[in-house]
Amino acid sequence: MTSLKAQRGGIVMMLLFWVVLLGAGTWLIDGGFKNLTTPNAHVLNAAPDGAPVRLKRNRAGHFEAPGRINGEPVTFLLDTGATYVAVPSELADRLSLSPGRSAWFNTANGRVEGNLTELDEVALGSLRASNVQGSISPGMERDTVLLGMSFLNLLSIEIADGEMLLSLPRP
Repeated sequence: MTSLKAQRGGIVMMLLFWVVLLGAGTWLIDGGFKNLTTPNAHVLNAAPDGAPVRLKRNRAGHFEAPGRINGEPVTFLLDTGATYVAVPSELADRLSLSPGRSAWFNTANGRVEGNLTELDEVALGSLRASNVQGSISPGMERDTVLLGMSFLNLLSIEIADGEMLLSLPRP
């Protein structure tokens, strides 16, 4: 009798293992992990021009979203502490950005010298702006662009419950 109970317990545990494994596999295939790390991939979907954009924090607690500079796809990290839209120098070369006058920038890694530039168009979802002041910043890691206040100042920003709502200001 005891070995029959042990066998049933073993079978139940094995079935439970397979159910959990199949569930986790389905979650991963359906983009579960990607949704945790990049919860704002939906921003690229077509929406009417000027429609509000709602962003969620990623696992690191940042607001990161796909966007475009001069029509080219980039990844934005929204940074209200950045004065300009800061583009890493390697990415600036790929985007054919023209460096303007030299300037010094205070960054998380200290003071660095870079160049000012003008971005013909910056787009985050349906929100677009022309002739946005930017900076070409050497030493920035990855291809992530800091979406700074030269763009964000043009918008109304609301943050609540781990979400950021960006919209055009009301007239």
